[in-house]
Amino acid sequence: MTAAHEPTSTDKPTPGHKPPRAHRPTLADATRGRILFGGDYNPEQWPEETWQDDVRLMREAGVNSVTLGVFSWAKLEPRPGAREFGWLDRLMDLMHDHGIGVVLATPTSSPPPWLGRLHPDSLPVTEDGRTEWWGGRQHFSHSSAAYRSHAAVITEALAARYAGHPALTMWHINNEYCTADFGDEAAARFRRWLRARYGTLDALNTAWGTAFWSQGYDSWDGVLPPRTPHYLKNPAQVLDFRRFTSDMLLECYTAERDIVARHTPHLPVTTNFMPLFFGQDAWRWAEEEDVVSVDLYPDPRDPLGPQHGALVQDLTRSQARGPWMLMEQAAGPVNWRGVNHPKPRGLNRLWSFQAVARGADAVCYFQWRQSRQGAEKFHSGMVGHAGERGRTYQEVKRLGAELAAIGPAVTGSPLHADIAILHDWHAWWASAQDGRPSTHVDHPAVLHAWHRALWEAGFATDFAHPAHDLTRYRLVVVPQLYALTDAAVDNLLGFVRAGGTLVSGFLTGVADEDDRIRPGGMDPRLRELFGIRVLHEWWPLEPGETVGCDGFRGTLWSEELEAEDEAVDSVYKGGELDGLPAVLRRDRAWYVSTLPEPDALRELLARVAAGAGVRPVLDGLPDRVEAVRRGELLFLLNHSREPVTLDVPGSHTDLLTGDKITDHVTLERFGVVVLRP
Repeated sequence: MTAAHEPTSTDKPTPGHKPPRAHRPTLADATRGRILFGGDYNPEQWPEETWQDDVRLMREAGVNSVTLGVFSWAKLEPRPGAREFGWLDRLMDLMHDHGIGVVLATPTSSPPPWLGRLHPDSLPVTEDGRTEWWGGRQHFSHSSAAYRSHAAVITEALAARYAGHPALTMWHINNEYCTADFGDEAAARFRRWLRARYGTLDALNTAWGTAFWSQGYDSWDGVLPPRTPHYLKNPAQVLDFRRFTSDMLLECYTAERDIVARHTPHLPVTTNFMPLFFGQDAWRWAEEEDVVSVDLYPDPRDPLGPQHGALVQDLTRSQARGPWMLMEQAAGPVNWRGVNHPKPRGLNRLWSFQAVARGADAVCYFQWRQSRQGAEKFHSGMVGHAGERGRTYQEVKRLGAELAAIGPAVTGSPLHADIAILHDWHAWWASAQDGRPSTHVDHPAVLHAWHRALWEAGFATDFAHPAHDLTRYRLVVVPQLYALTDAAVDNLLGFVRAGGTLVSGFLTGVADEDDRIRPGGMDPRLRELFGIRVLHEWWPLEPGETVGCDGFRGTLWSEELEAEDEAVDSVYKGGELDGLPAVLRRDRAWYVSTLPEPDALRELLARVAAGAGVRPVLDGLPDRVEAVRRGELLFLLNHSREPVTLDVPGSHTDLLTGDKITDHVTLERFGVVVLRP
């Protein structure tokens, strides 16, 4: 990359950095030694006589935190400049009177209809020129000056009014930032963003490879978002637009964050991520949050639902560099799948404890009371349509009591891992282009496959960005990082030179940060590290197709490699690649040129981990039983419907029951124990 377009802060994560706020608050300032328990409360949907019943049920369930105001802009400002805060005043007082803290939300994710009607430029435009109208939510353009101005005004009004209210414990900005915009105002901001990044048109043309297909730009005015073309889009242009979109949404967040922080510098601020959401560079976003929070909705019918939950929890904890907040989950069924299944008895409790085991100090839901109208009336609530006698609420009551019991022993405690899995949104964005070797290679699916192997083998894992300091880990795992900066490659090489073990999957180090293919199809330094002389061809596989290897079968992908003889760990068997290297090992660096079937990948990574001196959390666990150490506590979670008996050497106390446990413990179906030595 030339000096003319050295990346700006729009591109670089800043590991370990937090914005300069004196005495920056944390989640601990809100938890105060408790696990926060509650969720989104939308009382504006209900007559006020329901509110007293709500607080009674909340107290019975152990609810100590509610989020107010997420979708209330039209209620707070029914006409431009009007203010109707009386109902929220009464709610804030009601919560405080009953000892329930409030996470107060800015309502800017769902503007009122009058904003779009009076300012049509505040509405997002799709890549083919269609306006997205009001009537749903998230109908705002991140680049619109009108939207930003009105969002700032309502945020300022909320912050000024409630800054001193004793119920207020935290701020929640917007909700699930996810909009893209290809309209004219976004185009103008995109050009400004590009000028800041590249400086000159020559640098832009070089980075985008515009010599291909006669795309060279002679004027900044000619540069547009990647709107619908006749044929394939320029992938480098698309990559930058994804970076730009993440940055524009982040500007919206930080603008509102700075307003509320000015009024309440002692209170933490958050916004909720969606799991592995494509549209945000969540490493960079996490550096701007006091509290990192996420919404998590595994499918209760998915056998890998708990592994998906574990991946999201590990990633969120790693972004937070410590305790994090489960902002939303479902107490029962959701409403967006083709068939929306309820959670079987005990599953909500099990998955909630899984989150706590993996670092959550807040367990919350969308929402408190199930709606009777609107698009989400079939999405469950902590109080469902069955009311307080329903199974869902009764299970919520039990969970609230148990979380209150273990809170003082667990909040703030760390989780130690010797393994880091590398993930980078920029590498994912670059790989998800049209015209690639196989559309069946899906970055999140590959990430899940490698995390699953480690999860099923019982290892604790963190996530890290490829530029992070990796020195504290024994093993670094790279499922797939298609695009890597020179600095990231140097970081990986330095990790191995310092004595760490590295294992990498295919399609790693193929391109640089401009999506320019590296000489030889893989960064030459990585090829040397792994013992690859020549990467002749990529051989992607069809869905369901496998390729034989020594002792296992590979899926999804294979490669025609020429390697140093001493680096070959296993070879392909049969077919066009017969006898060629499949898995390479050169000292402490491993390269896997296919995706082994699940059992084989688990066994391979367990072998690599053992060689790196990493052991599972607990040996000899049966299938679908998870062990997690958080601080001094050992969480054992049974994700099966059958009881299991486990060997747990020594004497422990189960904090959930007070029972003494010596050497053995039995977990019922979906059972949980929390053991303290």
